[in-house]
Amino acid sequence: MNQHAPGFFSSIPAVTKNLIIINTLCWIATFVFQRNNIDFFRLFALHYPASDDFNLIQIVSYMFLHDTHSFAHLFFNMFAVYMFGRVLENVWGGKRFLIYYMITGVGAAFVNLLVAYIRIRSVESNLSAEWIEEVYRYGGNAIQEGKNYVNPMMASLNSLINSQTVGASGAVFGILLAFGVLFPNVPLYIMFIPVPIKAKYFVIGYGLIELFFGFADFTGDNVAHFAHLGGMIFGFILIYYWKKKDADNGKYFY
Repeated sequence: MNQHAPGFFSSIPAVTKNLIIINTLCWIATFVFQRNNIDFFRLFALHYPASDDFNLIQIVSYMFLHDTHSFAHLFFNMFAVYMFGRVLENVWGGKRFLIYYMITGVGAAFVNLLVAYIRIRSVESNLSAEWIEEVYRYGGNAIQEGKNYVNPMMASLNSLINSQTVGASGAVFGILLAFGVLFPNVPLYIMFIPVPIKAKYFVIGYGLIELFFGFADFTGDNVAHFAHLGGMIFGFILIYYWKKKDADNGKYFY
């Protein structure tokens, strides 16, 4: 009887593999819809609830969309899912891993919206009621036409209300957090860093960097740093809950 080593794709656990496939298919679908003059992002990217384009399904659908201007956004997210997600799935099983992935992704969306709300209220405190009403009524159309207000505060408010958030990064950061908790002393080799870093230090460092850039809010950054932190926060809460639940049931968390 001939025995063959499993192929590359067959060696990837089912949930991890399907998440990579779904994200890739959604990225391709975005181009197909654009060719038919359908704005996939307008339908399924995460919008602020006050935006005319907001839909509740976006809290889930946004995490399966990625930037169409660069393949790197999709590639690095899916590479992280492959590298770390398959390990977690082998430890937890497919059901628990999928639950974790979805909850951290949705949690990241809620944190992103909460931070947007705080920033919007801060900007509105510096604008008159008439200007605020102007932005809420007409700002969305201006954004769709590639325009924005000359007044910097009105422009900032309009960008916050009518921005779009896409990407699996919230769930990916949740995965990184889980790997660091389950395998804290595993050495990770990071590009351009000549020495290995233990997983726990990598996760802590990455979290602090995201926190710094989130508060710094650099112009032109265009990255949802607090969504990344949201994925970590919800991941930590879920891991703690499972650990306590498993301990109460006489099971080992690992």
